[in-house]
Amino acid sequence: MTLRSLQKWHGAGNDFLIDVVDEPSIPWWNAPRARAVCHRAFGVGADGLLVASIGERVSMVLYNADGSIAEMSGNGIRCLAAAVRRRTNGAWDDVLVETDAGSRAVSLRMQSDDAGFASVSMGVVAFLDPLEGALGVANVGNPHVVVLDDATWTPARCEQIAEGFTAKVGGANVEFVTVIDETRVRIRVIERGVGWTLACGTGSVATAAICHREGLTNQEVTVENPGGDLMVKIDPESASLAGPVQFVADVEWLEA
Repeated sequence: MTLRSLQKWHGAGNDFLIDVVDEPSIPWWNAPRARAVCHRAFGVGADGLLVASIGERVSMVLYNADGSIAEMSGNGIRCLAAAVRRRTNGAWDDVLVETDAGSRAVSLRMQSDDAGFASVSMGVVAFLDPLEGALGVANVGNPHVVVLDDATWTPARCEQIAEGFTAKVGGANVEFVTVIDETRVRIRVIERGVGWTLACGTGSVATAAICHREGLTNQEVTVENPGGDLMVKIDPESASLAGPVQFVADVEWLEA
């Protein structure tokens, strides 16, 4: 049996278990272990597991709740930076994190070791080929399909719509957006490998970028997620995402 010391954090309700480790020669985590610890009934429960390696550089590996690997998470990387700072008793505010989507710069404004605000440079938003029935398709290190929401759609109907779109693109997060005004939108999100989530950082960026491209919003927009607001700024060189980070608990996970 192996005991792992984890931290649990969330960004606007998008929750993660985080293992901060010295760079391992052979990674301990794998899909079955990630799936087990993220299970909300039989494990600790989380939208994903983040492994932060802190050797000469900080790197991130993200497992979705189903054990699959995700390239990037806007909320996850902000939580990971805060967890690394807490674990190492760091006094720094800025860190560069290596991800499967490339290097991402994170800036922290912590009110305490357990709570604060964080922003991350998300890179260039790449617009992909359109899909009939969608407002747009974009890649923010991971793929997204953005759909104009309909208040009459039940969660089951949204899941059916999302399944159809993801089948066409080989897997994607699907955001259902309501445009409130030029500065604010509201989304509900079905994440690839997770399901419904209370917030999605990359999805907020993809939604803001597509809405701005379509002339529906300004470059700076507040994205209302079910778990809280995230702030997005769209720039041709690099979009940015900002929002809260909150420590939840230290967790001892005994894997049989």
